[in-house]
Amino acid sequence: MSNFEALKKSLEEAITYKQGKLKNVKTHRWEVIPLPEFDATTIKAIRLNAKMTQAIFAACIGVTQKAVEAWESGRTRPDGAARRTLGLMQKSSSYATDNGILLCLDDA
Repeated sequence: MSNFEALKKSLEEAITYKQGKLKNVKTHRWEVIPLPEFDATTIKAIRLNAKMTQAIFAACIGVTQKAVEAWESGRTRPDGAARRTLGLMQKSSSYATDNGILLCLDDA
């Protein structure tokens, strides 16, 4: 079955379910957690806790070092995906290495 055919079948099942014609279906409801807000002090603490320079931290998040400098000085604030990534890094200082974003090249 092609991706198109699988998607079409799924949509047809969803319509049938919504019309009340499909019973005994397991459904899930999801809620996306709102993006966290970060101030300059918190951003710097996340970076230092991860033991990263501004350059490495920026590369892991996918922004420029200048952006990190601006965040940490309070001139600007991160948005979108950067905020989501900062939230993940705040929960786990090893997020970048645990998820293959940052690779250690040392033999030790």
